[in-house]
Amino acid sequence: MDNMISTAEITLRKFKVSDVDSFMEWAGNPNVTQFCRWDTFISKDDALNFLNGIITSHPWYRAICINDRPIGSIYVMPASSAGKDERRGEIGYAINENYWGCGIATKAVKMVCSCVFKELNYLDRVEAFVFHVNKASQKVLEKAGFYKEGILRKYFFVKGESRDIVVYSILNHTDMP
Repeated sequence: MDNMISTAEITLRKFKVSDVDSFMEWAGNPNVTQFCRWDTFISKDDALNFLNGIITSHPWYRAICINDRPIGSIYVMPASSAGKDERRGEIGYAINENYWGCGIATKAVKMVCSCVFKELNYLDRVEAFVFHVNKASQKVLEKAGFYKEGILRKYFFVKGESRDIVVYSILNHTDMP
C-alpha cells in the first residue's frame, strides 16, 4: 500500500453518481463515520440519495481521489447567516480507513485551502470542528497550517452523546499586505 500511495496522484473533483461503490467503502464503515456528524450508510440507495441530493447541491463538496478513484470526501460549507457569519466556512473530511496515516488527508486539506479562498473569495476564515477524542484529525489540521483555538465543551450532540469539540481555523491571507 505505501508504495502505491507514494506514486499515486491525489486529486479533488466533484462526485459522480458512478462513485457510489467507492463512496460506500468509507461512508459505510463505522470506524470512519464514528467521527462524522452523519450516520454510517448501510444501503446503496441511501448513499445514492445522498450523492444525488446533498452532495450535488452542496456549494463545495469534493471527492478525494487517488488516480481518479474516490477514497474520501472533503467539503467547505459556507456559513448561511447573512451579515454575522457569512465570511466563515466549515471544513470537514472523511478518508477510507485503508488510507489513514498516509498523509492523504493532510494533502487534501492543504489543496482545499490553496483554492477555496479563491473560489469562495468572500471567506475570511475556514474552521474545523473536531471531536476531542479524534487526535489523528487534529494532527492533520495542524500539519495543514490550521491554528488550534480552543475546546467547546459538550458542543455537539451527535449519535446520542454530547461531544467536546476542538476548534481549529485558518485565515485567508490573500487580502493581507
